[in-house]
Amino acid sequence: MNSIFHRCFGLLGGRKLAQAFIGASVVGSSFSLQATDVLNTPSYPSELASEYLLVDIENLGQRLVAVGARGHIIHSDSRGSSWQQADVPVSVLLTAVDFVSSDKGWAVGHGGVILHSNDGGLSWVKQFDGNQANQSIIEQAEAYIAELEFELDESGGSDEDLEYELEDAQYALEDAELDAEIGASKPFLDVAFLTDTHGFAVGAYGFLFETTDGGRTWENAGDRLDNLDRFHLNAIKVLEGGNLIIAGEAGVLFTSSDKGQSWDTVNSPYEGSFFGVLPLKDKNSALVFGLRGNLFKTVNAGRSWSKVDSGTESSLMGGALDGNKQISITGNAGTVIVSNDGGETFSSYSRADRLGHTAMVYITRDRLALVGESGVELVSPSGKNL
Repeated sequence: MNSIFHRCFGLLGGRKLAQAFIGASVVGSSFSLQATDVLNTPSYPSELASEYLLVDIENLGQRLVAVGARGHIIHSDSRGSSWQQADVPVSVLLTAVDFVSSDKGWAVGHGGVILHSNDGGLSWVKQFDGNQANQSIIEQAEAYIAELEFELDESGGSDEDLEYELEDAQYALEDAELDAEIGASKPFLDVAFLTDTHGFAVGAYGFLFETTDGGRTWENAGDRLDNLDRFHLNAIKVLEGGNLIIAGEAGVLFTSSDKGQSWDTVNSPYEGSFFGVLPLKDKNSALVFGLRGNLFKTVNAGRSWSKVDSGTESSLMGGALDGNKQISITGNAGTVIVSNDGGETFSSYSRADRLGHTAMVYITRDRLALVGESGVELVSPSGKNL
């Protein structure tokens, strides 16, 4: 967002390490039993936290914050020269982090966990987890069934369409109850906030949750998407113009122009999985990328897409924009691709380590922080170690 997947399978993968194989890594009662413990076990302090699997990174301006395996969250106030580990109340693999300001941020991960920081990533509290998510979905399904039963009763019990809809709703409730029995088995894979109170988290099997109160409460919003197959939702981003884009498994793309209250299904340019969305400087412009080097660009908030030659067949996982026209995108097997014209053309490079990396941020125009299976490294735009 796969050699990293195999090396990290014991950690159950990560947002962009194992999305293509996530079905194997998020189901089963053994995971839920494990998740129950790690959802309540604080992350253990480690001097090697900056050298171990990290999955996402954010630049707050004066501070860098990265998240990854075993609940590790690290931060640097020295442009990545040194790192300190934050206090974190869980030890699950964390898959994404998003800060809406230099103080307020959220991190998400396995076990359906959502964490919040109010001090720039120095400390974190748990706001939500997969057990609460399961209960929220059950309550919503029960309310919908009651509503349909009332409507059917009012119609005299002769509305065939309502009967079919009620039957589908009852099946959905059964699925939700089964999920609850399994436990907190579904990971969140990305998080994005529009303001310091309004945000969304997306994840496996169509997970989409929304908060409008800064994360004090989270509600299921998955029914707003046309995603009956419950494809994994791997990325969500806010574009420069305020529109939202969700990208995921099997080429699914959804866009919203009303702050996530409704979503349009986009005619996808391809059927393989997308792992990342990178908003660009121009209003309503973005790149979306995924398996086998597939890369596409939109200039109209996702209504249409044009294919971009990435110069690689390696899967692309995460990218960064320097604030102007320079773009770097990283992926599997040490791949880094670079554009100097706002994403119109790219040059491809290979890092000597051939390791997989999942996310990167610009620190200066010539200096980036890159995260992946070897932790965090300082690199040039083309991925060369500094």
